[in-house]
Amino acid sequence: MLTDVQVKMSVLRDEDAWQLFSRYARDVVTSEHIAPLAEAICRECKGLPLAIITMGAAMRGKTNPEVWKHALNQLHRSVPYAAGVEEALYKPLKWSYDSLEGKDLKTCFLYCSLFPEDFSINIDELVWYWLAEGLIDDRENYEVFYSRGISLIENLKDACLLEDGSDKGTVKMHDVVRDVSIWIASTCSEDGSKSLVRTGKGLKEISVTELSNSLKRVSFMDNDLEKLSDDSVIRCSEASTFLLQNNPRLELIPEIFLERFKALRVLNFSQTSIKSLPDSLLQLDDLRALLLSNCKDLEGLPPLERLSRLQVLDLSRTGIRELPKRLEQLNNLRHLNLAQTSKLEVVKAGVISKLSRLEVLDLSYSGYIWKEKGAVQEEEACFEELQCLEQLQVLSIRLKWNPCYTPQDTITSWLNGLKAFEISFERSSNFVSVRDLCLLSDAFQKRVTMEWIDLSGGQIVWLFSNASYLRIKSGGLIEMLQDLVINSVGRSFTYLKKLEIFYSDNSFQTGGCASQYDLLPNLEELVLVKLTGVESISELANLLGLRFQRLKTICVFGCPKMKYLLSLGNSIRTMPNLELILVVGCDSIEELFNYLPLQINMALNPITPKLQKLELVRLPNLRNLCRDEKTWPGNKVKVEVINCSLLSTRQ
Repeated sequence: MLTDVQVKMSVLRDEDAWQLFSRYARDVVTSEHIAPLAEAICRECKGLPLAIITMGAAMRGKTNPEVWKHALNQLHRSVPYAAGVEEALYKPLKWSYDSLEGKDLKTCFLYCSLFPEDFSINIDELVWYWLAEGLIDDRENYEVFYSRGISLIENLKDACLLEDGSDKGTVKMHDVVRDVSIWIASTCSEDGSKSLVRTGKGLKEISVTELSNSLKRVSFMDNDLEKLSDDSVIRCSEASTFLLQNNPRLELIPEIFLERFKALRVLNFSQTSIKSLPDSLLQLDDLRALLLSNCKDLEGLPPLERLSRLQVLDLSRTGIRELPKRLEQLNNLRHLNLAQTSKLEVVKAGVISKLSRLEVLDLSYSGYIWKEKGAVQEEEACFEELQCLEQLQVLSIRLKWNPCYTPQDTITSWLNGLKAFEISFERSSNFVSVRDLCLLSDAFQKRVTMEWIDLSGGQIVWLFSNASYLRIKSGGLIEMLQDLVINSVGRSFTYLKKLEIFYSDNSFQTGGCASQYDLLPNLEELVLVKLTGVESISELANLLGLRFQRLKTICVFGCPKMKYLLSLGNSIRTMPNLELILVVGCDSIEELFNYLPLQINMALNPITPKLQKLELVRLPNLRNLCRDEKTWPGNKVKVEVINCSLLSTRQ
């Protein structure tokens, strides 16, 4: 309809939902035997008006509590209570499904019903599932197929068949939409295949009678399974996805069990207590994704070379001490997740580097610390050999700090070609996952974290040259920045957009050592935490020649000697793109902006013409925002002031 403004229609509040349900179900809901069941059925409708009206009308005049119990049980099983419900509720919602363009988009939608009710699905994981299932063309490279996956998700959100999940980077289904999806997938999917979804039921075991060759996808997520059947009568030869994650009491996989699932492309045993995998796993010739995350008791795997089509291997948070034997022979592996494998302390040379199709490698929080060539022990993998991974797009590793190390140009060029990376030096504790690098910001991040190491004398130009996000929490900071200025004559670090500096006792005033031009011209976010010797951000700006022309965010926490944020003068007169200022717990700060001598009477433009939000917290000596009201933005700014007793209310 080409509307100018889109307004999202929310579901009804509980009290409004009950009022609507009661209007259609009539007086029967006032019965003391019916009322609790009626309220439960109303809650199952999750505030969706169509569901409330349909169920209310279907239950009108039903005075037998057993009938209400049956209806509630059917809803729990995602089955229409009656033909009238199917006609009035499920079929209208199925129209949205039928209106989706393309068979693959419809199958992607049905795939989301494999997850438990109200479950926030990790978008990154979902895209890899779809790739493994063949719903996304696996001939495309990472950037292309990932964008395709995000596009499919946005299409489903536009159709109101998916919505944002509870966490950033996740999506979920409205419960009634999920019920309809399960109904379609179990009865009338377009390709004739069926799904079996038994999630979150507290099941102790899988009923063999429910497994059949007609099933395409099976999910027993979030149950209490204690064992899997070793009954030879199991027949599930066409199933391509089997999700068994989050069954924490499951310890053993019988040899015969996987023999009945020979067509599997996706197998997920994450968050179980399995200690080993059966050899029958190796008979799954078409397996594309094997996910074993958070299987903490799992210390080893059988040799995997027979799984020649495997694309995704997730061993994060497992107890493995070494890589699976003959891992290097997995020529189609594209995503290797070894995050938080704290017991993994050895990676042999020539294993990972031979995975020629690898596009994502995650070793964040791993026990293995990469070192440069010449510093590794015999047969250990070195940092330089990673450049053999010509298809790699996303990388997260720990690297041993060597202040004298300067990589060859081939390494820096290779790093620059990655879409995202996280390089954290050995003692760093603030890792982000590959998912965070790819999804939790507006663009892929290239992040370097340096914590609890001595930076003095360190060669860090190569890190500044490639990073978009730099986090520093280490000693020797001033010496490092001075060396940076000296060694960076004639260049600037255009990639860096976010800079975080923590815990320093020193001032940035250096007595003459200062850059004559802006070393960080594209800096957008500056975060300073507990810099106990700094009196103003201007000290850092003067040292690095910063002009803050693209800066959008300033956050300052716990800097006790800071008297003002910035001095305005020849170098910085305005910050034209600044949107957020957050200052917390700076006891000495008296005003946000002041002017250098001889600059007070200059006609200045507004300091922050695009400022949207100002948060000032626990600033006992703050008296002014700035001395000249004309320099303060004329636009409306959202201001939050807490415990700033001297700040005038007129400002």
